[in-house]
Amino acid sequence: MDAFDEPRLALNRIYTKRGDTGQTSLVGGQRVPKDDARIEAYGTVDELNAFVGLARASCDENPPIKALGATLKRVQHELFNLGSILATKPEDVHPHQARVTEAEVEQLEHEMDTAIAELPPLRSFVLPGGSRLNAELHVARTVCRRAERLLITLARTEEVPPETIRYLNRLSDALFVWSRWTNKILGLPEVLWEPNEAASAKKVT
Repeated sequence: MDAFDEPRLALNRIYTKRGDTGQTSLVGGQRVPKDDARIEAYGTVDELNAFVGLARASCDENPPIKALGATLKRVQHELFNLGSILATKPEDVHPHQARVTEAEVEQLEHEMDTAIAELPPLRSFVLPGGSRLNAELHVARTVCRRAERLLITLARTEEVPPETIRYLNRLSDALFVWSRWTNKILGLPEVLWEPNEAASAKKVT
């Protein structure tokens, strides 16, 4: 595939007052409500990007896992590409417009396989924690799942590139795997779900 087009932006002003009526513009110029299903979808992808950025900053503070930080930076670029295509009606998409492709999906699968090979089998559900980065990756995972659900909702009424849904599905799995891998590399134990740690299970009868 040829390279994507470079961004053509001139952000001289941040506020325009055009959104004060509760509408915003898609890439093709269409004005839609800010709570439109398409806006909800790519807005949640934007939220996910912010949480991935937070996790990446934590990676930079931990030398043993700096390589993961580089991977997360790439993911941030991919999420922006994904947002670009979601912010565009199918009829307005340009041939070289940024997007996610099967190459991005396959790369996530490869990276998961590599990380899983270093991990012990999972014998219980895990809780977010053990390290701050682990918890941050879990937050990103749950936001990713929400973005995936919103895309599925959008796909019921509008055309959605199938690779966008596949990408988010794989990314949520990758974030889970990376959360486990992070604690292993840092030498920290996983926090396993223990049903009898609940208050009701400990209550004296």
